[in-house]
Amino acid sequence: MQGASSGIGYGLKYQARCISDVKADTDHTSFITGTLSLREENEVHLIRLSSGGTELICEGLFSHPNEIWDLSSCPFDQRIFSTVFSTGESYGAAVWQIPELYGQLNSPQLEKIASLDAHSGKINCILWWPSGRNDKLISIDEENLFLWSLDCSRKAAQVQSKESAGMLHYLSGGAWDPHDVNAVAATCESSIQFWDLRTMNKTNSIECAHVRNVDYDTKKKHILVTAEDESGIHVWDLRMPMVPIKELPGHAHWTWAIACNPEYDGLILSGGTDSTVNLWLAPTSTGDGMTSESMVESPTHLVDPLLNSYSDY
Repeated sequence: MQGASSGIGYGLKYQARCISDVKADTDHTSFITGTLSLREENEVHLIRLSSGGTELICEGLFSHPNEIWDLSSCPFDQRIFSTVFSTGESYGAAVWQIPELYGQLNSPQLEKIASLDAHSGKINCILWWPSGRNDKLISIDEENLFLWSLDCSRKAAQVQSKESAGMLHYLSGGAWDPHDVNAVAATCESSIQFWDLRTMNKTNSIECAHVRNVDYDTKKKHILVTAEDESGIHVWDLRMPMVPIKELPGHAHWTWAIACNPEYDGLILSGGTDSTVNLWLAPTSTGDGMTSESMVESPTHLVDPLLNSYSDY
């Protein structure tokens, strides 16, 4: 493992718990983040890395009603994003648009495209299909998964279908398969549930211990990565979901967040309750000739797969 390296800082006026890369901005390295203040007016910051790569610059600052608990950027329009927010008594979700000439306005205001108002309980997250233009959205609350049809030109969103996880299950999040627009994985307490969006039926499940987060490998089909409380990080081949094909130790305490690098094979970023962010290298082989015997014979632990650990923030 390399020594800890210092990063580039950016300060917010209030506390924040969510940040998203702006995938549709192909000319810059951009991020969007939102604050979480109970008493003050909350803010959405559009941030870009300077051309020299030495500082983060605020490109836009916008007011947002209520505390922002989840934020995700639209993968095909850099001015559109979604938020999940709380009033302190109830939860809501909406899709927003940054005004086109925001840099020339004295006090630019976000434009609400649509409210996702079919939920009655706590909303956990909003999912966009990560692989390009799609007029569908997924929202997940503690009990239900909603598939929405989004019309940005008409500023409207309608529920296309809805399915419940069942009375004995508690949904906490999920990930949309970048290789299959009809497949989504939802985290559900001690398991991952896989859903076919065409029928809204469960197609499979993986039993895990206290899974916190999940992400698909955008470079390779069938590969899924999970973050689990005590068990660290598991890499799965969904064609053989009985056991993980790789195991990474995770963090000194619980591992709560995971993300696969969209450009480089095998790079995984994780966040834990030990206040560190870890960068891992865990390349996988997904050849069709792979058998269950060869997977069992292959070592699941790499020799020091931890590339770097970040805690200077």
